[in-house]
Amino acid sequence: MGPLGQLRWSRGRWPYRIGEIASRIRAGRSLLPDLPHLNRAQANRAIAIFNKLRLPDVIGTPALAEAGADWFREIVGALHGSFDPVARERMIREIFLLAPKKSSKTSYAAALMVTTLLMNERPRAEFLLVAPTVSLAHIAFSQALGMVDKDPDGFLRKRLHVQEHLRKITDRRTKATLEIKAFDTTVLTGVKPTGVLLDELHEIAKVAAAERIIGQLRGGLLPNPEGFLVFITTQSDEPPRGAFRAELMVARAIRDGKTRGAMLPVLYEFPEDIANDTADPPAWQDSSKWWMVTPNRDRSVTIKRLEDDWAQAKAKGQGEIIRWASQHLNIEIGLALRSDRWVGADLWQRAADRTLTLDALIERSEVVVIGIDGGGLDDLLGLAVLGRDRVTRHWLLWSRAWAHGSVLERRKSEASVLRDFETAGELRIVANLGDDIAEIATLAERVDETGKLGSVGLDPFGVGAIVDALAEVGIAGNDRVVGITQGWKLTGAIKTAERKLADGTLVHGGMGLMAWAVGNAKVEPKGNAIVITKQASGTAKIDPLMAAFNAVALMAMNPQAAGRSYLRSSEMLVL
Repeated sequence: MGPLGQLRWSRGRWPYRIGEIASRIRAGRSLLPDLPHLNRAQANRAIAIFNKLRLPDVIGTPALAEAGADWFREIVGALHGSFDPVARERMIREIFLLAPKKSSKTSYAAALMVTTLLMNERPRAEFLLVAPTVSLAHIAFSQALGMVDKDPDGFLRKRLHVQEHLRKITDRRTKATLEIKAFDTTVLTGVKPTGVLLDELHEIAKVAAAERIIGQLRGGLLPNPEGFLVFITTQSDEPPRGAFRAELMVARAIRDGKTRGAMLPVLYEFPEDIANDTADPPAWQDSSKWWMVTPNRDRSVTIKRLEDDWAQAKAKGQGEIIRWASQHLNIEIGLALRSDRWVGADLWQRAADRTLTLDALIERSEVVVIGIDGGGLDDLLGLAVLGRDRVTRHWLLWSRAWAHGSVLERRKSEASVLRDFETAGELRIVANLGDDIAEIATLAERVDETGKLGSVGLDPFGVGAIVDALAEVGIAGNDRVVGITQGWKLTGAIKTAERKLADGTLVHGGMGLMAWAVGNAKVEPKGNAIVITKQASGTAKIDPLMAAFNAVALMAMNPQAAGRSYLRSSEMLVL
């Protein structure tokens, strides 16, 4: 049995204990679990090679022995020390590294892959460093090329053959290659590399085919016992999506001791009590805590420089604050905040109550109204159920949406996001037209059977099929199915929602789907009114939010239960 025999037995069973990593972060300790069965000779050899490489874009071109940081040296040692030279198998086959901007990630990534090329013994092995764009691939290759050129002994220039026009480095001894590519389906489909490093996964995940290509890369690595896949990324500057969100969720679950898997997670994130603090200001804004998630501090970045940059971000407003925090502190964004965002977006997250299910809403409410919006082949069909708490009179919001499968083809850039919401149970993707409307009618009937349904509000244009479906379940008539005029006349509902969010009397179920729709909403001034429309928001989907505004318009009229609405629909049309 090789020196990693025990580690092989426990592959995918890294010894994480619940809460262990949070305590390590607070204490400034290593984020890697104890791996006592690593091949220390192999790990030390890899670290020695890594240390000799030089940073080509730093004054004096210092060696990584001086300029590199221990936190990344540990990763180099873990990856290569987990290779059993007897069984010729790598025990740590995947690594997920989440580190903030200014952590020298691209330089370290290039150094790791050059180290891997020099450590490799397999003839004609293929290694890939994949960047999200051509420009970033050029930067990564420039780092790798500079490390070869700046070798003071000239050893690397003799051993490695560099083809700059191909962004390719070949080991003359083994004929193994390191290629640095931009993420593209045409160049990555069908490859069978020995090792792959994906840089800035959060950007790669924006490509519609990212999940499929990553799956193919994993499949190509399977036949190779020493194969590995490394993800190096910053937190996304918009709500996590697609492949990035999927891999991040796996990494967090393993780190937190909730599951086991082949991935070794190294996540520089604040403990939950800091990251999710709802105080004003939240705990993560305290710069005395920033060192916890700044592993490369006092090398490529200092806390003082971050504080100066933070002051500028605060001066630019909430949108820039959130973006800055995602990039420099790895704070996960819940809403894509912009300068033309809806004011309610700034208040949305703190109004979340994830225990608010549809059943809980119905049980707590004295009266319930329903808003509906969308439904075209290029749209979502949004449903909002809004209840008024019988004790506090607070408004309780629950949402759901449907999409026809054609939306995934028409809006490929949003396909991965929609699939995420489908997995979360917040969105239904239907194959047959009409299934979505039938399900909405069933949900409305469910509320109506409780005797608490006041009315259903929807855009009066192009809703014949919905009106018919509601009538089939007994919800019909001008007092029960109400047309809500859109455009500037919806300003009252929008403003009402803002005020209710601000004073804490509007609570929602904390669904990612609604957070996404809220983040997509763009505000357009129209005289003294404001407009949030699909036209103003472009291709971004806001149908669930518009359904919520329709429901707010109804609830603002103080409806009564069991279909006894406060005003007639003709009066509602001039809201």
